[in-house]
Amino acid sequence: MASSLLRSLVNRSRSRSSSVGAALSTRNYSLVSNQISNHTAKWMQDTSKKSPMELINEIPPVKVEGRIVACEGDTDPALGHPIEFICLDLKEPAVCKYCGLRYVQAHHH
Repeated sequence: MASSLLRSLVNRSRSRSSSVGAALSTRNYSLVSNQISNHTAKWMQDTSKKSPMELINEIPPVKVEGRIVACEGDTDPALGHPIEFICLDLKEPAVCKYCGLRYVQAHHH
């Protein structure tokens, strides 16, 4: 009984996956690009406000004593991002890929 039930479930999933694959290959993604451009336009229409990148660039680089910094984006883990360990061996500020904060070694500057 269990093996016949398992066979019927496997056969049903195979028939569904082939029809889903055909539907995905013919899907029209033009609506997605319209949504993305509308979302981007929202940030571009009011030039009196600063963009998120402009706001984060106003924060001066954080000076750190060691060679490696662990960036979490915020002191509250619920508001931050996944931890990223950033190497500070270069003289230029290192940038966190999640939040854009910049870090430099204290003795370089």
